[in-house]
Amino acid sequence: MKKLKITKVKSVIDRPERQKRTMEALGLKKLNATVELDATPQILGMVRKVNHLVKVEEI
Repeated sequence: MKKLKITKVKSVIDRPERQKRTMEALGLKKLNATVELDATPQILGMVRKVNHLVKVEEI
């Protein structure tokens, strides 16, 4: 299965609560935090909702 490297590049201050919770569910709490996750449909959907706040790379 493909892996994604997701990095938080923008703050969630002044963002809707739903986007804040999505970022936390992805495991991204601090700025420039990076996580590696499997590219499941659920993860891809969450990334799509906050794509303006993160940088995504395929591994």
